[in-house]
Amino acid sequence: METIEPIDIIKSSGQKMKFSLDKLRNSLKHSGANHELVEEIVNKVNDELYEGISSNEIYNRAYSLLKRNKSVFASKYKLKKAIYELGPTGFPFERFIAEILKFSGYDVEVGITLNGECVTHEIDVVAEKNNSVTVIECKFHNEEGRNCNVKIPLYIHSRYNDVKAHWVTNKNNKPLNKGWVVTNTRFTQDALTYGKCADLYLLSWDFPQNDGLKDRIDRLGLYPITVSSLLSKREKQFLLSRNIVLCRQLVKDKFYLDHLGISSVRKTKILDEISQLCKA
Repeated sequence: METIEPIDIIKSSGQKMKFSLDKLRNSLKHSGANHELVEEIVNKVNDELYEGISSNEIYNRAYSLLKRNKSVFASKYKLKKAIYELGPTGFPFERFIAEILKFSGYDVEVGITLNGECVTHEIDVVAEKNNSVTVIECKFHNEEGRNCNVKIPLYIHSRYNDVKAHWVTNKNNKPLNKGWVVTNTRFTQDALTYGKCADLYLLSWDFPQNDGLKDRIDRLGLYPITVSSLLSKREKQFLLSRNIVLCRQLVKDKFYLDHLGISSVRKTKILDEISQLCKA
């Protein structure tokens, strides 16, 4: 039964907002769950709501109900949190972005030092496609509720301009494309406005519309290994330390599961789960 008066819930940022059953319903649909299961979970969660409940509590309840039904649904549902789990450092996130670009036809390098006109710069990802080069800076947050304000694109734009000023002095270099700023959270409106004005390409969880990070992951089936609902935290960290950041990579290099001492029965379940996730 739907609530007549929407209650206030507490977001990860500490802000209050009105709870929306439609938002919950849509996120559950996105996991691949059928209509009957979605409505069953929505009704159960709705019955347990109370004024001031945290968004994390709501998420955990919905996740638990999905996982009880089918692990792959739960894995897709936890995508946003799974990207936070790539932390605490930003390096696995940089590797993750590099792998997404690879599957989009780019040749990529991670952690490259480039000379600028004034100083040298360590660039997170350098990508090449169609005979042009793109420099990409990644801003990773491992805490929910933190967005990228205008200072981030301002700072990265100045670094890009310094690199470009030196880059064009070498006639053997391929053309340098516009700079990118990629984050796992969201950009503030000022950041988006500056990015457009400065001709920076901004990529966040939900921007550009219909082509944000979430959309690309779903479209290409490029889920991070941390979405798995069957792997433990220790096992995920082991895989990340071996530069296995995508489920697709684990399908290819499944021998890592043997290194972890995972039983054949559990190994089959894990590979079945991640194989389903890889189907774009």
